[in-house]
Formats: sequence, C-alpha cells, structure tokens
Amino acid sequence: MKRQGIGDQTRLAAGGLKDFAQGLFRPRLRLGVTGLSRSGKTVFITALVNALINGARMPLFEAYARGRIKRIYLEPQPDDDIPRFAFEQNLALLTASDRAWPSSTRSISQLRLTIEYEPRGMIARNLHGGTLHLDIVDYPGEWLLDLPLMNLTYQEWSAATIASAEVEPKAGHAAEWLLHLSTLNSDAPADELAAVKSAELFTSFLARCRSEDIGMSALPPGRFLMPGDLAGSPLLSFGPLRVGADQQLQPGSLGALMQRRYDSYVTKIVKPFFFGHFARLDRQIVLVDVLSALNVGSTAVTDLKSALTDVMSCFRQGANTAITSLFGRRIERILFAATKADQLHHTSHDRLENILRLLVADAASKAEFLGAEYDVAAIAAVRATREARVTQRGEALECIVGHPQKGEQIDKTIFDGDTEAAVFPGDLPANPQEALDGGLEGQLKFVRFRPPVSEVGRLPHIRLDRVVEYLIGDSLS
Repeated sequence: MKRQGIGDQTRLAAGGLKDFAQGLFRPRLRLGVTGLSRSGKTVFITALVNALINGARMPLFEAYARGRIKRIYLEPQPDDDIPRFAFEQNLALLTASDRAWPSSTRSISQLRLTIEYEPRGMIARNLHGGTLHLDIVDYPGEWLLDLPLMNLTYQEWSAATIASAEVEPKAGHAAEWLLHLSTLNSDAPADELAAVKSAELFTSFLARCRSEDIGMSALPPGRFLMPGDLAGSPLLSFGPLRVGADQQLQPGSLGALMQRRYDSYVTKIVKPFFFGHFARLDRQIVLVDVLSALNVGSTAVTDLKSALTDVMSCFRQGANTAITSLFGRRIERILFAATKADQLHHTSHDRLENILRLLVADAASKAEFLGAEYDVAAIAAVRATREARVTQRGEALECIVGHPQKGEQIDKTIFDGDTEAAVFPGDLPANPQEALDGGLEGQLKFVRFRPPVSEVGRLPHIRLDRVVEYLIGDSLS
C-alpha cells in the first residue's frame, strides 16, 4: 500500500498555512459538492445559490428565518485557475419557458457567495463584522472515485479491478476486454498499440457498467469515462494486467509501461486534485442517487455501498482547530443526501433516509471516530412534482404528479413533454435492510420529470433549508 510521503505532508501543510492566513480576518468556508454519476450536483448548486440570493422559503435555516442575514451576493471568482460555475446559464435553463435540466458536471468549478449577517458574539463583530465567504467547489463524482488509487499500487489495483470484473453483473459486460486481457503478457516487450487497445476495451467495459440498467458506481479511473482534454493522452492509455501482488515488472516490458502510466495518472491527475482542492475543504455534501440503485437490484446497491466506503476512506476528516489547520484543513461535517426525493411520496422520505444511513454506516463510523460529524437527508434541490391521492380500482394510492419529459414511458403511454401524469412510484420498506438485500429490484416506478414552472425564479425544493443549516449554520453564529 502507498503512504503519504514527506513531500505530500509538506504540500498539506503549505496549503493549510495559506488558508489559515487568508481566513484569519476574512472567514471563509469551503464547501465541496460531489456525488456519483447522475446524482444531481449541477442542479443542487444552482438551486442552492438561487435560494440564498433570490430568497426562498427556508424555515430551518435559522439565521435566515430569524432575519439575521443582511444580504447574500456573488463575488468574483477567488481562484484564477478554477473555472467559474455556470450559475446564471443553469438557472436560465431551469426557468425558461422551454425549461430543461442543465448538463452534468464535466470538470471542477467554483463559485463564491458572500454572506453578510448579524453575528451573535462580540469577537465576531469586532474581528470581521459578520462576513462569511462561502466557496462552493463542484467536481465530478468520477474524480472522487479516483482518490483511493493514491493508496493502491498498480499491482493491487489490477488485481482488484480484474477480480471485480469477473463477477456478475460486470462479467457479462467485460467479456471482450477479459478475452483481450488473456492475450497480454506483462513480460512481453512494451507495445504502444497493445496498451492503447487494452485501454479502449477497458474503457468500453466501464461505460457499459455505468449504464442505467447495470447501475455500477465504483468504476475508477474516473478520467477514462470523463477524459476532457486528456482524450488520447498516454495518461489514459493503460489498463490492468494479470500480475502478482509483489511482482517486479521488468524494465522495457508491457507491464512496466502500464505501471508507469498508472503511476503518472496518480501523480499528475489524482494527487493535484486532492492536494489542490479536496484537502482544503471544510464541509462536504455527497449526493447519492439511492433510488436508481435500489431499482436495479442488490448488486448495484452493494457496489454503491462499496464506492461510498472507499471514497470516505480518503476524506481528511476531523475537527479543525487553530493548530490542526496549520497542517491542512479537515472536513468537519459531511452530509450524505439521497437526491430525487420528489420521486417518492413524502411518507417514504424517512425510509429513504434510513436506507442511506445504513449504506454509509461503515464509512460514517470512521468519521465519528476521527471527530467529524455526519448526517443524512432525503432531498430534492428542485422539486419537480407535487403529491395527490388517486383512486384506482377502489384503492387509494399516494401518487406524485408532474410533467414527464418527452419520450418517457409508463406502460404503453409515451409522453410528449407537455402532458401531466400521476405516478404511483411504489413504497419503500420499513426495514431498510430489505432494500439493501435487493427486495425492490424492478418494483419502483420512476420517470424523468421536467423542471417545475417557477414562480419569479423561485424554485420549489425539499429540505434544502435543512441542508444549508447543517452545512453552514454554525458558521453564522
């Protein structure tokens, strides 16, 4: 297993000193927003910023509800080397007459909100006058899944990846790649075309596993599925080989070539993200599409649980003090949010939270041990449905009502995007373990709904105020 060296510790300390100095008289809170594929990161940030700036009903956000917030506004981008989150463009898509959901997160971005508030304490009033800079950092969940690679050698990663691919439901989608893998010899001379071919087949396998009917979550390396400007780069031209855990790969061999590129990927892509951004976070929200995994079945749920546990092992968790902050920031509070709660009737929301709590139990116990706090919530950053009771064949059903997107289908009905429909999504079990065991496979009925018609730019939500209070409320005391 790899361990952080002196150089890595130095980078953490340097970042900690910089952030400590900048935040002494200008308090700043860095909030990381991430989630696995299709969990709704872009919509969440857009709705969060819009609710804070333009006003929304948020009774559980204490400082806002009690009138202690003077004003909240956007400021210029604080870090010149990070793209700005496209808030205005995303909000325009959500609220236009032909409203639509914005595109998924493709790269890291950031946005700074400044909150001016009436502080309770005398020290806060005299030191900074009640001003908090909230830096929201958005990054793809695929990048998050890369963090465990920092603790794995090429040999360990290869063995784990191949073993996982040989088990259903991945095995059926890995057949072509595994067949090609059987023709490769790690001791053979380095061959660029062989490395590229292996990477292409491996990437195709990962993409198939991410499809909705398979619903796998733990699919690193993340840049293989989201290459951006690295497409075609040697950094993405490698793949696993059948090598022993302690096997020394011979110089000039195919195995040595693959190992070098894997190590370069970790050094040049994963570590800069970790030390430059991830290791500087104070708070973290992890958005989780629990419902899709439940609908696919137990294998998807197990894979989701494994991915969340692996990711949590890389978080720098614990309480921040004046001393510990000098050696790098720690994530003090982590919120796991089950998104798309508007796909269920509210009577199932507590059950959805209980299922998520069970999914993250192993990972969360470590967070508590290290001094960090965590919580779970069932949310919808933008509520696309309303609730209604529908009587069908003499039975009263608790349904959700909205406008399914064009092309969505229920039974034999294909929707045009303009027709409203009432959907009975199904009920979650009272015992969350039943859900994790796969008892809901194919039992939940979901369709994609269009964004709601907004009222003066105000987007309806479910528990967004609870999220805000948990993540930043204590910083506004």
